[in-house]
Amino acid sequence: MSQITVVINNRKYEIACDDGQEKHLTNLAQYVDGKVNDLVSSVGQVGDARLLVMTSLLIADELSDVYSELSSVNKDKVDNSNNRLSATDLESITSRIQSIADKLEAI
Repeated sequence: MSQITVVINNRKYEIACDDGQEKHLTNLAQYVDGKVNDLVSSVGQVGDARLLVMTSLLIADELSDVYSELSSVNKDKVDNSNNRLSATDLESITSRIQSIADKLEAI
């Protein structure tokens, strides 16, 4: 178990994470800090708790949009399930992939 320090709204927080997840968690904290800074620019310093709640709601809204888009894409996949590749198409694609792999191995 690792521990890292992240900075959000100019405050340091010690966060525990699994080994190997330090960079990912740091990136997430930087994203949250950017959202907090955007809010501070528009509404000012209204307190840490209020800023973090507002930031959480903004990120939840973004996530909701992504879930909606993903749902739409998955629905399109189901609707297009009748448009399957034929065996000939798959053989052609496989051949092209193998050709590219052979060229890469030769380099």
